[in-house]
Amino acid sequence: MHIAWIGKKSPFCGNVTYSREITNALLDRGHQVSFLHFAQEESKPNNWPNCQEVSLPFIYKSQVYTIPTFKATKVLTDSLREIKPDIVHASLTLSPLDFVLPEICEELNLPLIATFHTPFAGKGAKLISGTQFLAYQLYAPFLGNYDRVIVFSQIQRELLARMGVREENIAVIPNGVDTTKYSPGTSKIKAEFAADRLFVYQGRIAPEKNVEPLLRAWKQSDMAVGSKLLMVGDGPLKSSLEPFYGSESGIIWLGFVADEERRIEILRGADVFILPSLVEGLSLSLLEAMSCGLACLATDVGADGEVLEKGAGVIVNTKTVRSQLRTLLPLFQDHPELTTLLGQKARKRVLERYTLSDNITHLVELYTSILAQRPVPLGRGA
Repeated sequence: MHIAWIGKKSPFCGNVTYSREITNALLDRGHQVSFLHFAQEESKPNNWPNCQEVSLPFIYKSQVYTIPTFKATKVLTDSLREIKPDIVHASLTLSPLDFVLPEICEELNLPLIATFHTPFAGKGAKLISGTQFLAYQLYAPFLGNYDRVIVFSQIQRELLARMGVREENIAVIPNGVDTTKYSPGTSKIKAEFAADRLFVYQGRIAPEKNVEPLLRAWKQSDMAVGSKLLMVGDGPLKSSLEPFYGSESGIIWLGFVADEERRIEILRGADVFILPSLVEGLSLSLLEAMSCGLACLATDVGADGEVLEKGAGVIVNTKTVRSQLRTLLPLFQDHPELTTLLGQKARKRVLERYTLSDNITHLVELYTSILAQRPVPLGRGA
């Protein structure tokens, strides 16, 4: 099967990781992939698939959204016409191209699937104002123009259905992690930072990630000298937070870590992973930490609470993050047997529900069912 994948290659975010992992896994299964993306040709992050690439021109891009040039629509249309894929899969990038893509694929008679990543607050909660709310409001009327829309949880499926997207048009395929690559193992990271107990946050340093309550709780908990909190990531709030929460409190700011092996080394050497977000989709960072056997604490937003339910981790209320962490941080510091047990349960949960292998199997089954529903024009590449 030949898949034309439309996604992000930079800057680093969950969408980028999703595109890289899925396309690599599809190639490993023997499928052909053409990757269309908003990135300069010289951009070559680690572990990207070796496949045909098409660079789409853009004016601006960020971790949140992308603004293409006027020429991008023609480049995309001409490229798909030349590639002649069996199916087009768009990992939606919050770009104006997302809205014209169904028309392009209809003109070329190509089946079209979308993955809708945009985070949300949680079950029964209102969407947070700003980008997330706008995205759901904008996209809901258009998602019905795709042959199928992939979301990561039943909660997100119900949310889109309430906003008018036909339920039969929505497929739930959770994020998956490579459990061989992200697995428990040896690490020298504790020795590097002179840590007896190591806690990790990994993600953007941005308002929706709610990191300041974590930092305040850490500082107010009077953690032991040998306990360290690694802040892995970058974002607009980093420069304003770092001066007030630093090494004197055992907080170490690593910034963005591009090297995947380094990120795995950090996770393997850590004891606890903390994600205090106000909104999420289904956090790949959380799944990666769980797969490496860390005890995980995360807020009940997006599908993250669903991932940790029934003992696979600790679910924190977004309204009481600081007060809950002030209790939990010392508890996890002083009771390594508790973090070991939770880490084992986290790893088991990922193996049961969130492996990349199962994700790809379900995805290929979806491709096959959609292709079976429509006649294949003569001359389509195989």
